[in-house]
Amino acid sequence: MPIGSEAGAGLAPDPVPEYAAWRKGVAGVLAKARRVDIAELPTEPEHLLDETTYDGLTIAPLYTRRDELPEQPLPGTFPFVRGGDATRDPQRGWFVGAFAGSADAASTNRAILTGLENGVSAVSLGVGDHGVPVTQIATALSGVLFELAPLSLVAGAEVSAAAEQVFEVLDGYQLEDRTQIRVGLGAAPLTDAFTGHADLDVEQAVALARRAIARPEAVRAITVDGTAFHNAGAADAQELGASIAAGLAYLRALTGAGVDIADAFGQLEFRYAATDDQFATIVKFRAARRLWARVAQVCGAPAFGAAPQHAVTSSAMMTQRDPWVNLLRTTLAAFGAGVGGADSVTVQPFDSALPAGELGVSQSFSERMARNIQLLLLEESHLGHVQDPGAGSWYVESLTDELAAKAWEFMQEIEAAGGYPAALDTGLIAARVAETAAARAADIAHRKTAVTGVNEFPNLAEAPLSEQAREQASLVRYGAAFEALRNRSDAYLAVNGERPKALIVALGPVAEHNARTIFTANVLASGGIESVNPGPLAVEGIAAAAAGSGARIAVLCGADKRYGEEAGAAAEALRGAGIETVLLAGPEKAVEHYSGTQRPDGFLSLRIDAVAVLSQLLEKVGA
Repeated sequence: MPIGSEAGAGLAPDPVPEYAAWRKGVAGVLAKARRVDIAELPTEPEHLLDETTYDGLTIAPLYTRRDELPEQPLPGTFPFVRGGDATRDPQRGWFVGAFAGSADAASTNRAILTGLENGVSAVSLGVGDHGVPVTQIATALSGVLFELAPLSLVAGAEVSAAAEQVFEVLDGYQLEDRTQIRVGLGAAPLTDAFTGHADLDVEQAVALARRAIARPEAVRAITVDGTAFHNAGAADAQELGASIAAGLAYLRALTGAGVDIADAFGQLEFRYAATDDQFATIVKFRAARRLWARVAQVCGAPAFGAAPQHAVTSSAMMTQRDPWVNLLRTTLAAFGAGVGGADSVTVQPFDSALPAGELGVSQSFSERMARNIQLLLLEESHLGHVQDPGAGSWYVESLTDELAAKAWEFMQEIEAAGGYPAALDTGLIAARVAETAAARAADIAHRKTAVTGVNEFPNLAEAPLSEQAREQASLVRYGAAFEALRNRSDAYLAVNGERPKALIVALGPVAEHNARTIFTANVLASGGIESVNPGPLAVEGIAAAAAGSGARIAVLCGADKRYGEEAGAAAEALRGAGIETVLLAGPEKAVEHYSGTQRPDGFLSLRIDAVAVLSQLLEKVGA
């Protein structure tokens, strides 16, 4: 990250004269926290606070005028970083999207109209395997005012037949200015090839695009679905880079079939995932527009580089456990996407990772909550009244610049491998995404990355999931590994009438053991293991507590000094009372002088692989 040089002889005055004082303050805090002398810290100690993203980008702890970049052109102007539409209605902001699609076309129609009457302004219709039968599309769309609510289809391999039905509906729709009607047909053969979902082939998609070009309405046939990469574990630059590479492949197919370059650009739209990392999401949508604008510029059509962006809240971030937290996740995601300039935003219901009705709430309630998240942001917080409010932020502008550069590098790697289809066939894209997914999974397993309600602050008191929900668990979601442990605990509960238990043995006064007691209970609960805490115990009272706990696992919690004095005797007392596994909350070095039955069997510390440790504990008790 550009920090700049200190002012000195022959150098220009420091644009941030207060920076040196801030750096000195940072050094003092870090030295105290690390219990070292300030002289032992690096000359630029603030870099100890840097964070690195999964794309390898560095996020600094402070951004100043040293990081200032030239101001980007206004919205609607190349390179469209600040937005693709210069005249977006500030009273509307972005389009509030919602998905509707069930096998019953009449009920789907009711859902669509109810949504439109209550704040939805863009309709996503599921067709075929995704919703209504193709032949009943007209029924599902009855009463929709197409000039007010853009329509997009989710139809998979049936998109051509679905498009035919939509065109018939539009042919009977009376409107003088047909360009006000915006339709996305949603053909996505290249990104669906990555996920393995059924779709048209590229040649069929090109044929569909030709039909769309001939329509008087604003119809885009092809969707570049970046969520396919995101939900497989991709980092932001990978999602953007792979999407741009797929977009390039579509352009080549279209122009190779004789489609004019301007018309080819007019047939593409993009879908990206929005996450609860609000600044990363803001930056993603800004960088995505810059990337596609650069492609248009290289193709000699810079004026056509502002493709529509549809944001969908991340499926990967959603949890089955404590799913109410998903309301907060999707709020942050919608905020980031809206502020980042997405043209439309779809918020997934908070219980979307669970079977319908699992929580005892109606589908209409879940959909209303998802809809109202956006309405609160738009109509009460007025976020749509300002285009690109992140503009000028040293942090946002710097990260936008760096993310765009990193995504371009990934796109170039794909191009060097022969382009998107070749990179897909050789497994290049899947391999890069899998590397990121593995790194993120390791961070979550080691609790370096928190998933609230899952590996942090879990709630063991919530009702067990149904068997159907446990079977539906997906390893794609970030919290899935911990939730699989909770599933094992639920199954154990169903058979035994109680959850697996662990006795917490608190040594010494509360001031000594409290932090580790809380930490231990939290870690154990994230794996579905219930803590039994009888309070502070003297060594002579441990055996009785163990016998009455019904636990086969125990964890010693206390201060390192007390471990050196009492942990050995405590471990022996626990084993004598029938405890099979004795763990210690803290570092191994605190009890390195113990051996045999006095030595703990394992250690719970801040950066253990909690998934592996908890899985082993569950195995020990038969869960």
